[in-house]
Amino acid sequence: MIRHTSLVLLASTCTFAWAHAAPVELNATAIDAERAVPSGVQLDEPIRTGSKLGLTARQTPASVSVSDRSVIEQRGAKDTQDVINAMTGVNASANPGYGGFVAYRGFTQNQITQLYNGINLGYSSATRPVDAWTVDRVELIGGPSSLLHGAGAVGGSINTISKLASRDPQLLDGRLRYGSYDDSEVAFGINQALASNPADARHFARLDFSRGHSNGYIDRNQRDTSSLAFSLLSDLSDNLTHTFAVEYQEDKEISPYWGSPILPGRRTMKIDNSRRFENYNVADGRYEQRVRWLRSILDYQISDSTSVQNTLYHYDAERDYRNVERYTYNSAGNVQRASPYLQRHEQQVLGDRVELRHDNRLFDLASQWALGLDYSRMRQNVYPTSGNWSDQVDPEHFDPGSFDAISGVNAGLTKQRHHELSNRAVFVENRLQLTERLALLSGLRYDYLEMQVTNYGAVSPTSPAYFERRWEPLSGRLGLTYELTPSASLYLQYSTAADLPAGSLAGATYSNVGLFDLSKGEQWEAGSKFDFLEGRGAATVAVYQIVRKDFAVRDSNDPNLTVQAGQQTSRGVELSGRLQVTSKLLAEANYAYVDAQYDVFNEAVNGVSVSRKGNAPVNVPASVGNLWLTYSFDSAWAAGVDGRYVGSVYADNANTLKAPAYTLFGAFVRYRVDEHTAVTARVRNLTDEVYAKQAYGVQYYMGAPRTFDVAVDLRF
Repeated sequence: MIRHTSLVLLASTCTFAWAHAAPVELNATAIDAERAVPSGVQLDEPIRTGSKLGLTARQTPASVSVSDRSVIEQRGAKDTQDVINAMTGVNASANPGYGGFVAYRGFTQNQITQLYNGINLGYSSATRPVDAWTVDRVELIGGPSSLLHGAGAVGGSINTISKLASRDPQLLDGRLRYGSYDDSEVAFGINQALASNPADARHFARLDFSRGHSNGYIDRNQRDTSSLAFSLLSDLSDNLTHTFAVEYQEDKEISPYWGSPILPGRRTMKIDNSRRFENYNVADGRYEQRVRWLRSILDYQISDSTSVQNTLYHYDAERDYRNVERYTYNSAGNVQRASPYLQRHEQQVLGDRVELRHDNRLFDLASQWALGLDYSRMRQNVYPTSGNWSDQVDPEHFDPGSFDAISGVNAGLTKQRHHELSNRAVFVENRLQLTERLALLSGLRYDYLEMQVTNYGAVSPTSPAYFERRWEPLSGRLGLTYELTPSASLYLQYSTAADLPAGSLAGATYSNVGLFDLSKGEQWEAGSKFDFLEGRGAATVAVYQIVRKDFAVRDSNDPNLTVQAGQQTSRGVELSGRLQVTSKLLAEANYAYVDAQYDVFNEAVNGVSVSRKGNAPVNVPASVGNLWLTYSFDSAWAAGVDGRYVGSVYADNANTLKAPAYTLFGAFVRYRVDEHTAVTARVRNLTDEVYAKQAYGVQYYMGAPRTFDVAVDLRF
């Protein structure tokens, strides 16, 4: 098959007529605003993920990163994975078997909580990337945050916040994008006041839709995505507001790419570049996901100092897999294919959260309170079916075959387990202004977790027909912020977390949790956030140590036994900043370094328990950095370059296989046709770097090659 890369320029003519619309004449201030470039370092905007009190990043004693809608658009993010990879210290990928894989602060997968509008699904497979169009902002907080979001999150929390209806009388925006490998996007959004006279409107509706398609940079791989979101904002009275939101997301991938086999006999992982784009999955391999969200949000302003919010939500998802997932070279130079796997996840979450905020004076000091109750119930059915089948194919030319022809996995779905997890929690958070410059932030959360698992498969001592567990973790945070000047502050914090010793809350088995208590995590962090050069620049710096204790490992004396004795320590530093170098040139950058290693860790190797003490966790890069330079020639033309560096990672706990570090470069040029229309041409992976986004075992999950795309953005 001949692979080719093409750049297709779109010619688009769109005419919108508004009644009594008159030409707009921009003054000098408006032109300056047009030239301003969105920044990812924002210290004075309220954030939702770092606190329940609505504090700004500057007021929060923790490392916080935010990408709002303007930053998402400026950087050309296509999905949420693009958004979070631009955040300080994050390395994310999404091969089908690992869902929304994230490495941050030395931890991965379920030790990083990924939230959707502040809601914790407890399952990394439920966090695959979604189209960026329906996203309003993404927020990241570093370190343990069980206080805020429940069990888990020893490494950090990522919160994806979707667009909702606003009180704008009338807004319309849209996007058309096309690029290499037929990667295309069609999207639009409408916000409308529901009244003949917008000044009298008490109800506002928003509708967003996006449709994406790609033939994939890997042979025979095709992906289609769609997202639909509707919300209705109603001002029921001067003090009472209700928002109803429904969202639907669909993701369908034909013959998904599961990685490339590495050339044998090498410590540093390398693939055969002549077979760079080969797909060894079967022709009818599939990954599909269908997700529906419902939310009802009620806000009541009781008084100037007191407000309450109630969020009732329901999540319903179905995920299907049918693939051949493992490929290795054999001694004859052929590719051995193995691990056929059929799976379905049926997951539902129903929950309600009520939060009360109150400002008062405590000991004659200004005090802010947040108190809340949180209840959720998750149900999940899983249908895993695997087989011992394998074959070998000539990588130069082969028939990929059909999943339906593989015996042992082609008989259809068989339910194996049913999971139910209920969580009842109460939390309290307070910010006390001790002096004019010194503030104390404290918080505590109590969770009552109840898990019930029914096994429909073969029953054994390690896989009983039914088991249940209960846990009552207590987690908290204590932090100080000190204002050196109105534009510079220092902070210090201590926080704790609780999570499962292995697996996830939504998919845990008896061997994961049947005999174990929850693992514990604790962090010390110190840092500073400040402006400089009369506000032309802003920066943050953070240093931290996280220790996670009591996770599941093999017994050092008996490899057949699992014990709760593991420990990992991560120490690191994070830097981020922006500088308006000149009136036209903006520079932004972030960098993170982490030293993550196992203090206690054993695994079974050929029937023997082997210590991995001192080794680094799998897929954790020591260094991650991003750089953006944007130059605005005038109010119409802008151009920029960007770079991303990711350090090498180990593919196994023994640290014998390593995927090399890589650096990616990109560039864009943007032309603003008029006040409504902008055209952006962008190249990604400018040097066509061959790199592994993720490494596991002897497989190398290759990132995208050099690609081009052109987008037309419209806003009225």
